[in-house]
Amino acid sequence: MSDKPDLSEVEKFDKSKLKKTNTEEKNTLPSKETIQQEKESVQTS
Repeated sequence: MSDKPDLSEVEKFDKSKLKKTNTEEKNTLPSKETIQQEKESVQTS
């Protein structure tokens, strides 16, 4: 067994056959206000 992976299939791969996709950010980061509210609710609990 060799330590290196077999890359022969990767070298043959034709990326021109791939479809173009649009990515959308689904998990937005919370705002500063939301973070502050969460901190306050944890402290009062």
